[in-house]
Amino acid sequence: MKRFLPGLAAALALSAAGALAQAPAFPTKAVTFVVPYAPGGLPDTIARIVGQKVSEKWGQPVVIDNRPGSNGVVAAQYVMTKPPDGYLLMMADIASFTINPFTYKSLPYTEKDFSFVSLTARAPLFLALNPSIPAQDMPQFVALVKANPGKYSYGSSGVGSIMQLVMESVKSSLGLDLLHVPYKGTGQSVPAAVSNQVSLVISAYPSLQGFAKDGKLRLIAITTARRSPLAPEVAPIAETEIPGFDLAPYIGLVGPAGMPPALVDKIAADIAEACRDPATLEKLHGAGIDPIGGGPREWAAALAADRAKVEKVVKNAGIKPD
Repeated sequence: MKRFLPGLAAALALSAAGALAQAPAFPTKAVTFVVPYAPGGLPDTIARIVGQKVSEKWGQPVVIDNRPGSNGVVAAQYVMTKPPDGYLLMMADIASFTINPFTYKSLPYTEKDFSFVSLTARAPLFLALNPSIPAQDMPQFVALVKANPGKYSYGSSGVGSIMQLVMESVKSSLGLDLLHVPYKGTGQSVPAAVSNQVSLVISAYPSLQGFAKDGKLRLIAITTARRSPLAPEVAPIAETEIPGFDLAPYIGLVGPAGMPPALVDKIAADIAEACRDPATLEKLHGAGIDPIGGGPREWAAALAADRAKVEKVVKNAGIKPD
């Protein structure tokens, strides 16, 4: 037996090497990143920047497929029915798996319908005022709203969006009477604030930077605990109004349930490598996005942490499942 074992080990090693050599390469054709929102928002921006870099590594196109609707439900339903071969992935945000379970009476999917691949990035959100509103910063705006209950409004990218939850959390914490006006994505909500249809809008930096630079919007607060190097003059809500406030979306890739672990690990590693690329880093940071490049475990930990925050916000704000 002792004489036979080395031969057996060698045979097994050769067999494993042969199997690896015969394993199909990935990818051998175009890969699609489904974005559950209209073009121009945070998941779309990340999908395009990171997608361009991994496309170079893979030697295959990365196609961006925008499928907005129902706060990501439309895209999630579409993706969950596809083969788990890695060729169709969704650039999901906090809404799909953390917010929707608390704001929908029933969802056509659960986390078990998906493979979690890459925790790609996180980005702060900014509160931006129409410049006609007589407030230069968050404390002044809070005082203005308190002095004029019901007069001012804010726009979000939809009912149940992270933008709504941020503002509802602020409202309930500070006792503000501020009207919520939901839109179908930041492509509508940001222009609404620019044209003064709403007083304030909550969005990521890419959607606001041009208007802010042109003086058409005034950035008054940021939703993360730390300031952003892109707008260091803008104080966090945690600094001025609500100590410890830190609520900003995570964005990452998911695929249909049943993706092979080796394939998940490969895609996660390739995304992480793209997030470390200097040129890609520069583009992401320029758009106000903090790359992470984590894998499935980091995704799970982020979802668990945010779920606890969201549940508290929904309960305190009195948001009822629809």
